[in-house]
Amino acid sequence: MALFFSEFVYTEKSSQQVLKNNTKQDLPDTEFRQKLIETIKRADESFYDRFDAKVWLFEQAKRLEKVAPHIPEDERWEILRLVHKEAKTFDLDPMLVLALINVESNFDQYAVSSAGALGLMQVMPFWKNEIGHPDDNLNDMQTNLKYGCAILSLYLKREKNDKTMALGRYNGSRGQYWYPMRVFKAMRKVWHP
Repeated sequence: MALFFSEFVYTEKSSQQVLKNNTKQDLPDTEFRQKLIETIKRADESFYDRFDAKVWLFEQAKRLEKVAPHIPEDERWEILRLVHKEAKTFDLDPMLVLALINVESNFDQYAVSSAGALGLMQVMPFWKNEIGHPDDNLNDMQTNLKYGCAILSLYLKREKNDKTMALGRYNGSRGQYWYPMRVFKAMRKVWHP
């Protein structure tokens, strides 16, 4: 079975597992394939190898397009690349970060909450003085993801890796379960179906 990427052919049984649900009509068009190749070229060491990057980016790009069709395609690719990079930098599951963003901002880079939280991961501005620099722009995708992942990582350490409690802290609702359950639901239904 030829893999859908023009760069190589992969014939082992593992590729059949990854692609078992893909039919010819599910295969990417030329433009999608080109965007994937460009994103992989810009991806850094956060991926184990190029095959890992291709499979992960391909699957997540399809999911992100369904969840956030309002986001321009180039921006969706950049979000995926940066989420993977920053999540891996802070030893987080990229799927958890995607689910959190899904709940927090629906992937709106310029989202502002009623409490004043900003960007994809809805980071409160006071964090700039705590872990960054007062001039940092929380509407910048990479800056926002770096802050958000650093904060989530800090809370996971503080809560001894209890994701429910760490997500509650992240949202400012520690001890309540409605917010972590929303993130887990997004993770289960969208990012880890």
